[in-house]
Amino acid sequence: MFTADVHTLCEHMATGLGVFDADLRLRWANPALDERIGRSLARSRGVALAELAPGLLDAAQRCLRERRRLHLREIMLGSTPLLQAPAEALLQPLADGALLLELPPAATAGGADYGRGLRTLAHELLNPLAGMRGAAQLLERDAAAPAQRELACLIREEADRLAALAARLLRPPSTASQCAFDVHEPLQRVAALLAVQPDAPRVLRDYDPSLPPAQGDAERILQLLLNLARNAQEAGARTLILRTRAEIGTRLPGGHRVLRIEVHDDGNGVAPELRACLFEPWVSGHSDGTGLGLALARAIAREHGGELDYAPADPGSQFVLRLPQAGAAS
Repeated sequence: MFTADVHTLCEHMATGLGVFDADLRLRWANPALDERIGRSLARSRGVALAELAPGLLDAAQRCLRERRRLHLREIMLGSTPLLQAPAEALLQPLADGALLLELPPAATAGGADYGRGLRTLAHELLNPLAGMRGAAQLLERDAAAPAQRELACLIREEADRLAALAARLLRPPSTASQCAFDVHEPLQRVAALLAVQPDAPRVLRDYDPSLPPAQGDAERILQLLLNLARNAQEAGARTLILRTRAEIGTRLPGGHRVLRIEVHDDGNGVAPELRACLFEPWVSGHSDGTGLGLALARAIAREHGGELDYAPADPGSQFVLRLPQAGAAS
């Protein structure tokens, strides 16, 4: 199948590679495919593709039947529900009737592939969040002053929201939660949460009140915007500008009209050497940072069929979120 040199090279590739026979049973795989599928493929020789990656079965059968290469985006990958996530895949028919499967690294895939690291982190967050919620409930119950009850309620609601976020990371994104929502509602929530934090930047609002609704999950977009706001705060921003506009003359994939949200801060900006990889996990300009906030933010944008981009500003940084307008596909 492969020469010894090619086989050695494939063993060290970041791209997951697997060869399936004409009956779509595993013949060979490199270690990178183990990581993406979520099980040891060395002990899975002869196992059917339908068991290893059910989301690929129909496309693989079509690839062999039509004898043509297929490039798939946003397919569900993983042998168990816990490890499933959207991914990109390439299917190539081989001369002997077999099938070559290629899974590019998650960082280059177009979908919202959070990776095993983020799912592990989400799992570890659930228990402390439950404790935080319980403590906030006690404070809310026993608070003497209305202002104290309001703050305790805010803590409880944020614990609930973060627990819901962690739960979503443990399962594939679903279109069931996506609906029409006012983009200004999550922006107002961001402003309210910043207002109760010490040394938070002041928030300036530059909204277009005539904007139509966006299509998506408002809670997920709130998380995205909070990540941007906290990133700005960590960069030393004193002012945060939240701006909304309709973007005329452009379309998102699927033909949707574009709603644009800009988050502009006057912080320290991003070092030039980090800009090309800014949205990759574990890349951060802070010594104690994880880089997960921006990686998750872009993943959420792409999960919605939108995009999140960065541009340097003078001073600071500007992030531009593009979301599909509800019911505006052409």
